Amino acid sequence: MAHYPAHLLAGLILLGLTLAAGLLTPNRLVRSRLRVSFALLIAFLGLDAFLVLAAPEPELAAQLRSIETLTLALAVINALVMLVINPLRVDRVPERFPAIVQDAVIVTLFAIFATLVLREKFLTTSAVGAVIIGFALQDTLGNMFAGLAIQVDKPFRVGHWITAGEWEGVVIEVTWRATKLRTRYGNEVIIPNSELGKQAVNNYSEPVAPTRLFVQVGTSYGTPPGVVKDSILRGLEREPSILRSPAPQVLLHDFGDSALIFRIYFWIDDFAHDEVAYDRVRCAIYYAFQRDNIEIPFPIQVEIGREDKQEPPSVGVERRARILERAALFATFTEAQRHQLAALCREVLHGPGQPIVSEGDPGSSAFVIGSGTAQVTIDGVREPVAMLGPGDFFGEMSLLTGEPRTATVTPVTECRLVEITADGFREFVMSHAAVLDVMSAEVARRRHESARARSTIVSTRAPIESATSLLTRVRQFLLGVSGPGA
Repeated sequence: MAHYPAHLLAGLILLGLTLAAGLLTPNRLVRSRLRVSFALLIAFLGLDAFLVLAAPEPELAAQLRSIETLTLALAVINALVMLVINPLRVDRVPERFPAIVQDAVIVTLFAIFATLVLREKFLTTSAVGAVIIGFALQDTLGNMFAGLAIQVDKPFRVGHWITAGEWEGVVIEVTWRATKLRTRYGNEVIIPNSELGKQAVNNYSEPVAPTRLFVQVGTSYGTPPGVVKDSILRGLEREPSILRSPAPQVLLHDFGDSALIFRIYFWIDDFAHDEVAYDRVRCAIYYAFQRDNIEIPFPIQVEIGREDKQEPPSVGVERRARILERAALFATFTEAQRHQLAALCREVLHGPGQPIVSEGDPGSSAFVIGSGTAQVTIDGVREPVAMLGPGDFFGEMSLLTGEPRTATVTPVTECRLVEITADGFREFVMSHAAVLDVMSAEVARRRHESARARSTIVSTRAPIESATSLLTRVRQFLLGVSGPGA
């Protein structure tokens, strides 16, 4: 019986070490597994005490000693694997040894130890038990080994977007039995690992997170492919939902029955946002085609004539003149002058979220809002400094002096605008040079207000240009002359 006090002492020492390690490490996996070892050591000490105090029959005592030995071995193996494989100073699991792999290591070492200690008796018992368990739990064991293979091969990880069979979603957990996905609709799908192991898996997050998508669009055969490509790329220049690098690519994909078919390839940084990206890219292309008068043909199924209803030019001029009338910049113009200027302008359409102009970009045109609302931001500050609506105008400094854009204007809702280009306005002022005096005064007043808004945001105050100095620069840019009397 001299070995029992030694067993008891060893068990107590191991119990204390396990408890100390569990209290000192911040690693939650290690703490939880050490609690298992702690419970096994308590069971070991209980069996040891029972053998000493109860003195059972020799046959029962031998069986209990075998259980006692296996209990101690499992407690020690479990604790050693946890302490050797896992980092003890940080709360994370090694990438090469996830929890499911560590469990497999513990089971394997325990089986080897039990085989070596109990020899033939263990082998005979385990062989019979394995046959029974194998037939009863073949599906569960298949899932278990498939889950182990997934963790070792790592075709995907938690957080990756994958498609497996008919299911698509982000991986939220991989267990011994199944892999859990959360679909884009918020549902949780549980796929048995054995089924997952038989299917082809498409991982959208590997080898790199950015994903390439494409949309198709058809245009009329009357528009040259180069013009279409330029229009699409300009429309996507400021689209925030796609990556600038790699750059979008436009390819002529096919000659369709009624249209030239283009494919637009673009990259996004997170596949979870693919539907939003599809929507925004398609909208950007639509508005770009509207601005550039590129037709998306109607589908042709049968021979039916389509009557094109062309708007008389005078109707468009009248509508643009009414929009200009609402803008303070042109309030002093006569009706005839507004109609003359409107004939030199064009209407453009911009969708929400895509900047019309961006701060720092070169520009030579101004805009008057006919319908919709837009926000103004400066110096990269996300909060708008102003909200614009019908009758408001912007870009006048680029129109009058050719200066770069001083602010970013982004539609909040769909905006229909009248765009006044420098070339068109130059043609207008050649016969109405006197309007520059009044316009320069209004622009100088606007610049004074803009400078105050900017100084409030960036805590600086730029020098404010006088109306006279501004008029001189306007005449120089538009008319190529200088001096107040020119």
